[in-house]
Parts: sequence; C-alpha cells; structure tokens
Amino acid sequence: MILVTGGLGSIGSHTARALLDLGESVVLTAHSSSRLPEFLADEPDGRVVVEPLDTADGAAFLDIGKRHEITGIVHLAAAPYDLPDPVEYLRADTRGLLNALDAARAWGVRRFSVASTIAAYLGVAECPLREDLPLPVVAAHQIPVLKRTAELFAALVGESAGFEAVSLRIGTVWGPLGVTDNPFTPLPRLISAAVRGVDPDLTPPRPAAFAEDVTDLCYVKDCGRAIALLMTAERLNHGIYNVSSGEPVSYGDVVAAINAAVPDSDLALPAGRNPDRPPGNHLDITRLREDTGFRPEFDVERTVADYAAWLRTHER
Repeated sequence: MILVTGGLGSIGSHTARALLDLGESVVLTAHSSSRLPEFLADEPDGRVVVEPLDTADGAAFLDIGKRHEITGIVHLAAAPYDLPDPVEYLRADTRGLLNALDAARAWGVRRFSVASTIAAYLGVAECPLREDLPLPVVAAHQIPVLKRTAELFAALVGESAGFEAVSLRIGTVWGPLGVTDNPFTPLPRLISAAVRGVDPDLTPPRPAAFAEDVTDLCYVKDCGRAIALLMTAERLNHGIYNVSSGEPVSYGDVVAAINAAVPDSDLALPAGRNPDRPPGNHLDITRLREDTGFRPEFDVERTVADYAAWLRTHER
C-alpha cells in the first residue's frame, strides 16, 4: 500500500485516485476531516483506508505501519501556509517531514516522494525552468525556504536508509477540492465567481489578474496522475522532477475559456501584465515525460469545462 499524507486534500485525493487507477491500494492520512470525496468512496473494501493523523505525532505516525504494509510514501501534508510566525511554520512543517522520513526508514519503503514547489526557482531567470539549474539562495517566503530544505532532508535520509527520495517541484495547481480564495493565483476565484454568477473580488491582499500575466498551470487531475506515475515507475533516473503541464498559459486565455464554459459570465481583465509580478515562466517536464510517459490530458479549455462542471455541484 502507498501512504499519502494530506490524502484528503486536493492534490492528495487526486493522487490517490490515480494510484488506484494504476492498481495500487492507498492509506490516506487526514488531520481534520475523514470524509472521502465521491470519486474515492466506491472502492472495494481495503483499497482505500483513511487514518486520522497529526503528522507532528511521531508515535501515531509509526503506528500506522503496524496496521498496514506500507511500501511507499507521498508526503503532501503541510502546515497552514498563513501561519504568521515563520518559526512556528518551519517548526510545524519540519516536524511532520521528519516524522514521515522516520516512518519511511522504519518501514523500509521503496520510494518516498515529498512535495516541493515551482517557487524553489525564485530568482532564476532562465526559461523554461529545469531541475538541473543552479538555484540562488533567497529567502523571499517561508514556503519555498521550507520546500527547498525538505528536498535536501529527503535526499539525505534516503541515501542513508536506502530508499529512493523524489522531490516534486509542483507548478500552479487548481481544480476540485482546491482553495478558491487562493493567495498565490487569482484563477480559482475567477472561475468560482463566474459559476456562481457574482463579480470576482480581487481586492488586496488577493493577487491581481491582468490579461497578459502568464503562469505554469496544471489541472489537479493531471498533477495527481503525474505523482502516481512517479511513485509506480519501475525505475527513475533522477531525484527531482518538475510536475506540471509544461506549458505557459496566459490569464487572458483562461478567462476566455471560462467565458466559453459559463455562457452567462462576462469576465474581463485589464490589458497588459501585472507590473508587480515577475515575468512569466514555466516548468520543463522533460524528465517527467521521459521517465514515466506522462502527458497532460487537460488543456485549458478541457480544464475549465471540467472544473466549472464540478463547481456547479460543490462548494469549492
């Protein structure tokens, strides 16, 4: 069985769905809610198990291995991104990571994947963003600081304990179960407002949106499938993989797709690009494609249509 921490979140649950589709069974940890999304609810007994867990509790983490034979771990659980005290955030997230690595070592797993971020490339001007590019030492935000450190922690422990450590540099992900009031991208708020027939609120501190802003956009179903392929591949040639669509997408193209999928909407964005936003860039997914055969299944139009259909019957 493969254990997915944060397994009932947006990326976690879609990773679980993709693992199930590949023939794996999954153990999903949940901190607050144990309710399965409907796309996981009808599996035969034993294929999906939910384990309540505070990842900061090392003993409880290790106890899961007494009840299930865990062969791999996808560590997606994270401390709340909006903890205002960076020491509190780093302490909470590092404790969970170290407990996950301790469990991987104790259980003798084959592969351990940890969520990193496209923000690991902050300060890199080269386009597209490749995993082998040198990364400048910057501390612009607590999340990329922690994620880059997590990559090193996982590699160090994996080398010592004899398991494969895989860092997942994940792009801008959106889709079902994601947070619509996202502090890093306005796109979920735009599509949610269109479906609900209200004007999108993009007042600060929410991120602004301009027609020529460009992002590396990945639908969560593609993201989950990419992670599942990395967990189940017979052989991997690298320890770091970009996970995304591999294509730059403009906000203007996304809004055009929203207006097409939601006929009553009439979204419009200011021309030009946000002067306070760095130039658009995107992830090179050559490694991911060559080692797993991954190809994105959702272009912008299909993504927006699928997400809008889901939002019509769900809260987020």
